Amino acid sequence: MTLSSTAIRATHLVTNAAWFGGSLMGAVGLNPAAREGDDERERAQISDRGWNAWGPVQGAAIGLHLLSGLAIVADNRRRTVLHPPTTVAVVLKTALTGAALAASAAAYVNGAHLGQAQEKADDDPAARRRTKELADRMRWLQWATPVATGGLLVLDAYLGEQQRGAAGLLDRPTSWLRRR
Repeated sequence: MTLSSTAIRATHLVTNAAWFGGSLMGAVGLNPAAREGDDERERAQISDRGWNAWGPVQGAAIGLHLLSGLAIVADNRRRTVLHPPTTVAVVLKTALTGAALAASAAAYVNGAHLGQAQEKADDDPAARRRTKELADRMRWLQWATPVATGGLLVLDAYLGEQQRGAAGLLDRPTSWLRRR
């Protein structure tokens, strides 16, 4: 394994962790905290400020995650094609990455529309109905990205386990440990 391979793998894992962690923090922390605002407009502003601050970081993490993933697949193309368990895992990772991208994009668009609808909700009954629809959608949509990116982390662990030798941490100690 080369230093560049290690750097690419580390980038892939760290960017997935940022994508997962930021999305999970939004679902668990930011969005519920925004509900503490006095009215719909204030709640929307609180949530928007948090997501607008995080958005560029998450966007960079997603972009680097995709690029590093392509580099890993290119580096492991023989294993990806010739080793069926790896092929299945890479196909699953690709599908989950697509799902995570779709969920992130849908949450972004839905959140923007929700903020706009909330600003009009005070004066417009149709905007109030639209706000409720968008808020209901956001309640489940906010969990889709952390679920998908969490699945990617699990598949990365699985792929890492495929690459190590037969002995694990809890298996028989190696000879140098027995001498002590």
